[in-house]
Amino acid sequence: MKYRTLGRTGIQVSPYCLGAMMFGAIGNPDHDDSIRIIHKALDAGINFVDTADMYSRGESEEIVGKALKGRRDNVVLATKFHNPMGDDPNQRGNSRRWIMTAVEDSLRRLGTDHIDLYQVHRLDPAVDHEETLSALTDLVRSGKVRAIGSSTFPASAIVEAQWVAEARNLERYRTEQPTYSILNRAIEYEILPLVQKYGMGTLVWSPLAQGMLTGRYRKGQQPTTHRGGHFKHYSDPNRLDAVEQLIPLAEKSGIKMTHMAMAFAVAHPGVTSAIIGPRTMEHLDDLLAGADVTLDDALLDAIDEIVAPGTDVGRLDMAYQPPALQETGPRRRRAGDRTAA
Repeated sequence: MKYRTLGRTGIQVSPYCLGAMMFGAIGNPDHDDSIRIIHKALDAGINFVDTADMYSRGESEEIVGKALKGRRDNVVLATKFHNPMGDDPNQRGNSRRWIMTAVEDSLRRLGTDHIDLYQVHRLDPAVDHEETLSALTDLVRSGKVRAIGSSTFPASAIVEAQWVAEARNLERYRTEQPTYSILNRAIEYEILPLVQKYGMGTLVWSPLAQGMLTGRYRKGQQPTTHRGGHFKHYSDPNRLDAVEQLIPLAEKSGIKMTHMAMAFAVAHPGVTSAIIGPRTMEHLDDLLAGADVTLDDALLDAIDEIVAPGTDVGRLDMAYQPPALQETGPRRRRAGDRTAA
């Protein structure tokens, strides 16, 4: 496997990053089977593992920790914080108070004394960048964290965080983790050029568009996940129409749909690594089988005709939504409101 440099950190990582979200109660509850999947990925040359404290409420981190015993030194280990880890309103977010607790919890579950890449899972509009970056800087200087990163930040937040880090002499985000796939290409418009400008590494999540680029979800079929859940993006007619055009394109090219999707994700020069999230050994075997697939210009041009560069076909339901879009208040002027511009 040909390794890539993670931004300007000097850390060498595989173009496929093993995502651990599906290890634990929400995916594969069998710890031994999950550990076998992790070991097979490592044996295949994948040296990058990404998890988060929220995945199955810490169970994913525990599984990863057990799997890495005796192999920790050869793995670039990434995890994330931000999402709720309890009912207490302070057991979440990007405050110094929570970060200092969350990192100790993750270190304990992972069975390690340091995290190679510690990421802010989502932007927290209620917290200043300086508050978050100062806490993360202390973790880097203490040796508990090697590098820090953001996840699914809008372009404005990436720039602001870089400026704050420079102005306050704080550690800066070295990576960004956005969603990216053939169906979700909006980051090509601004995010990818921006992270390249700042020398940040990029770990893209959901390169298979939550399974839509496996060919399992077709027009006229009832879209459900393996857990029986349902998301609006599975029934989005525009996304389904695009998939119906991509399937024959892959077949004509003699490339499996999943392999075409993964090869597309890692083809962009701004992408360092694409996160794969196998739930079973069969899933991993399929993804590994396409690790050497590359797409020629003719095929990339054909994909561009189906989904234009820099655009999304619909949105993933779990994509970041700023408060101004989640709530009506910030975007509607009220009678007698003298504070509105």
